[in-house]
Amino acid sequence: MIDFLIRWVVNTFALLIVVRLVPGIQAAQWETVAVAALVLGMLNAFLKPLLILFTLPFNVLSLGLLTFLINGLLFYSVSKIVEGFHIVDFWTAFWGSILFSIVSFILSLFVGAPMQKMNVRFYKDRPFPDMDDSDVIDVEGKSTDDEDENKRISDDR
Repeated sequence: MIDFLIRWVVNTFALLIVVRLVPGIQAAQWETVAVAALVLGMLNAFLKPLLILFTLPFNVLSLGLLTFLINGLLFYSVSKIVEGFHIVDFWTAFWGSILFSIVSFILSLFVGAPMQKMNVRFYKDRPFPDMDDSDVIDVEGKSTDDEDENKRISDDR
């Protein structure tokens, strides 16, 4: 739940910056921007994967450039859903969505959402007696939130 709130706040600030920088994108108040960021996040979470799936052959042929048009379409559709959030035309939404993605990415770097760590160990000897004589690569993913649990696991070995 905290990750969701952090992403929503980051996207709200990113959308505020886009509203200030891109002519043709306007919002009545900052609360409208917060609602628009929430709606955009929901559209990106639920509708965007379906659009990508249905347009996959064209997306592959365009080398992924169709994804930019899908982002612009979703950004423009937010202006049709949220009252008080206006975008003049599709191409303004297209450029606004690109700027939104860049600003949101940069802000996410500064906020520092929890990152996943991965430990990789290489064994020349067999760590388990029932395995064959080939080399073994042991990949174990762990979250930064689970420091104590990871320490306990490594102490057990």
